[in-house]
Amino acid sequence: MKPELLKIAALAGDGIGPEVMREALKVLGAVEKKFHLHLSITAAPVGWAGIDAAGQALPDATLALCKLSDAILFGSVGLPDRDPTIPKEQRPERAALLRIRKEFGLFANLRPVQLPKALAHACPLRPERQGDGIDILVVRELTGGMYFGQPKKTEVIAVPDAQDGNLHPAMRAIDTMVYTTPEIERIAHVAFQAARLRRKKVTSIDKANVLENGVLWRDVVTRVAKAYPDVALEHMFVDNGAMQLVLRPTQFDVLLCENMFGDILSDEAAALAGSLGMLPSASLGATSGERTFGFFEPAGGTAPDIAGKDLANPIAQILSVALMFRYSFGRNDVALAIEAAVGKTIAAGLRTGDIFSAAETGARKVGTREMGDAITAAVAAG
Repeated sequence: MKPELLKIAALAGDGIGPEVMREALKVLGAVEKKFHLHLSITAAPVGWAGIDAAGQALPDATLALCKLSDAILFGSVGLPDRDPTIPKEQRPERAALLRIRKEFGLFANLRPVQLPKALAHACPLRPERQGDGIDILVVRELTGGMYFGQPKKTEVIAVPDAQDGNLHPAMRAIDTMVYTTPEIERIAHVAFQAARLRRKKVTSIDKANVLENGVLWRDVVTRVAKAYPDVALEHMFVDNGAMQLVLRPTQFDVLLCENMFGDILSDEAAALAGSLGMLPSASLGATSGERTFGFFEPAGGTAPDIAGKDLANPIAQILSVALMFRYSFGRNDVALAIEAAVGKTIAAGLRTGDIFSAAETGARKVGTREMGDAITAAVAAG
């Protein structure tokens, strides 16, 4: 019997996006053969590539493709040097990324942060702070909070001058932080369910001492925790959480965060793995039957300064493929095979520039293509 068709929209985007996506597609080809899968992978422009091709960061045809797909494999978008040429509402980060999250209800972002022993040298922390290894899952709420709250605007108002008291025009920017009970409940359930499969601890991040949002967040998470008596819950203010990630990261298992706090802390946590080039992420929506629609991307950005130079680390993009199989397709076996291939390649001493150290014995610096080829070969070899 022919295997079920899995439809994937491959949106490479800008900067290093096309380079790392190329290596991920190689791995997908090896996976398809190794596991006798039936994949339909369709590429489409997004970001500045979408603007150049169709005048929109998220062209209508690209969005239509995504709606016909089972999952989205995404590269990265944004070219800061070109941002001043268009209104901020049309820039890729807003017009593509935030719109995709909203269109598909991608409310849960999962970012695993793991430091392989072989890359201990790449971690900015001293060995004694790394303990027996760093393994954190950041669960970030993705469709609420300050990024989506209304009103959101920049306006001109009259303010009194500090010296003469006369009114003068000034600009005022307004961003509104809004959360409802259901939004907090559903992301809390994601965190507790994930913790059950790990070390059974959730650290919920808030700012309940000064923010109304924080008070509601803490109250709702505490109530949801009662449905998971096997999972330990602790609350932590976001400023202390940022400090503890540096002082003692091994204390954390699952970090549960609202949108903006999760954005900041997940990047801080990512640095513990030595490079953003090592960190994948999954953004998940509602589950229908056995499928969960997802959007899978590297944690890093477009890195235009190294684009086209065969310098980018493709591992985050490749590990995003693993997350896609785990969360959207329910194929943990495939995910484990990809992750094992990455581990084998790292253990063999291959390093892109971001994780290379001349002091490391047996390490060899390689480019984007060679790293992707090595991981693809490891998948094929099993």
